Amino acid sequence: MNSLSLAQAQQIIAGALAHSKASGFKPMGVVVLDDSGQIKAFAREDGASMFRFDVARGKAWGAVGMSVSSRVLAQRAKENQNFFLTLAATAEGKFLPQPGAVLIKNAEGQILGAVGASGGTGDEDEEICMAGVKSAGLIAG
Repeated sequence: MNSLSLAQAQQIIAGALAHSKASGFKPMGVVVLDDSGQIKAFAREDGASMFRFDVARGKAWGAVGMSVSSRVLAQRAKENQNFFLTLAATAEGKFLPQPGAVLIKNAEGQILGAVGASGGTGDEDEEICMAGVKSAGLIAG
């Protein structure tokens, strides 16, 4: 498999939201992007704020664009603030280096895209993303 299917993207979202609900987290927004940063699927739970899409997309877009989780990007941003501020401005608001997004990889380790979430803490967002990827039989990175 060399690309992420719509069915896989929808399963990632379903798995992420199921994990969120089972964990008692606040209403979430979850977005799945393909390997070129294009939106494959998105869902916003009832009661989630209007910012959920933009925040989730910004986390996932940065992850897939830089080929690392948004947690790694957040750490790098602390160490190189000027670069990341410039990158965020260049990306026209689509880049957010905060925990809450992971890469989606196949069994061979190829990056298929990224999933980002917004609604909880960065740890909660990341946790549901990982659960969603696992539910689709893929690898979170």
